[in-house]
Amino acid sequence: MKNRLKGMLREGKVALGVTITIGHPDVSEVLGRVGYDWILIDTEHAPLEPATVQNLLQAMSASNSVPLVRVPWNDMVLIKRVLDIGAFGIIVPWVNTREEAERAVKAIRYPPLGVRGFGPRRAGMLDPDYVKTANGELFLGVQIETQQAIDNIDEILSVEGIDAAIVGPADLSLNLGILFQYGDKRFVAAMNKIVRSCQKHHVVAGMLAVDDIGKRAKQGFTLLNKTGDLGLLINTATRSLSESRQAMAEATKKTGQVPLEKRAPGKSKNSGRRNSETSGRSYS
Repeated sequence: MKNRLKGMLREGKVALGVTITIGHPDVSEVLGRVGYDWILIDTEHAPLEPATVQNLLQAMSASNSVPLVRVPWNDMVLIKRVLDIGAFGIIVPWVNTREEAERAVKAIRYPPLGVRGFGPRRAGMLDPDYVKTANGELFLGVQIETQQAIDNIDEILSVEGIDAAIVGPADLSLNLGILFQYGDKRFVAAMNKIVRSCQKHHVVAGMLAVDDIGKRAKQGFTLLNKTGDLGLLINTATRSLSESRQAMAEATKKTGQVPLEKRAPGKSKNSGRRNSETSGRSYS
């Protein structure tokens, strides 16, 4: 296998991603065609089981976006199952110690470097050389989300096999007692310490739910993810509804028409005909 994302990051390029939490293949197919460098399928906070994840991966097979999966926990069985169905990498939440980092590395690697069992199902069907190349090409990101992880950051990132330290800003700020206060000096100090440690150990600095892409890129973060499918859906729908309401208000001012919802109840003699004529145009 050849992991395009790891190649980009080795060259020092910024890689932009998006998160999927909706378990329908249309979502991964559409977002896979947009042009993101990587797509994160989230099984930690979203109700996505391996069979659903496989459907999402299959739907984005023609995409150049690299598929990663965030597992619910640092568990070798959970990690093995999503790798076997074709994920190109794993993000492991809540890594706080060197020992936990070592456990994650062993889970994604085949022996003698790790403990992953043989059974690459879909991953092996896609690439006959998968088992030979997987240890070197699979991506591993560990999430830094607690004060304990900040205190142990150098020990964690000194573990060979970790590709990225990824900040979950909501969880980190919550753990520090300053939820969403990304300008607080404690959060700023933590972020600076993570970047310095990443540079020291030649590990990529990453961030999910990025508050400011430009700011974080300048700070040294190169694996960035600003939003997800729910955010895109909510923001686009909200903007569309607001624009439509504004357009209706302006049209009403110009024409003097009373909006339909404010008209007196009762049908006009032509209402039935109009409804039948327009019923087939709901997707316009």
